[in-house]
Amino acid sequence: MTEHPESLEDRTADFAADVRAFARALPRTVANIEDVKQLVRASGSVAANCIEGNEALGGKDRVMRFRICRKEARESALWLRLVHTAGAGALDRQRETLLGEARELRLILSAIIKKLE
Repeated sequence: MTEHPESLEDRTADFAADVRAFARALPRTVANIEDVKQLVRASGSVAANCIEGNEALGGKDRVMRFRICRKEARESALWLRLVHTAGAGALDRQRETLLGEARELRLILSAIIKKLE
C-alpha cells in the first residue's frame, strides 16, 4: 500500500482486499474468528457503499451512502484494534497500516459528505 489508487472506489476495494490478506494471517482464536468476521464485513461494506454512493439516485441518497461508508470505515478500525496478533511484529505493523488507511478514508469521506451537504 505505498501508492494510493486514483479513484476512491479502487482505494476502498484495495482496503477490503488488504484487510482480507491480514485476516488470513491472524492466529485462529475463538475471539479472532468472531472479530475477523465483523472486520471483513465492515471493510467490504466500505467498498460496496462507495460504489453505491457513486451510483446514487439523488443527492440525499449519495450523502447517505457516503455516511454509511464512513461509518463502516470507523467500524473497521474498531475491529482492527480488537483482533489479537499474538505479538507478531509484522502483523502489528500491518494492522497499524490498515488503521491508518481506515483513518484516511474516514477523513476523505467526511470531506466528501461536507461538500455534498
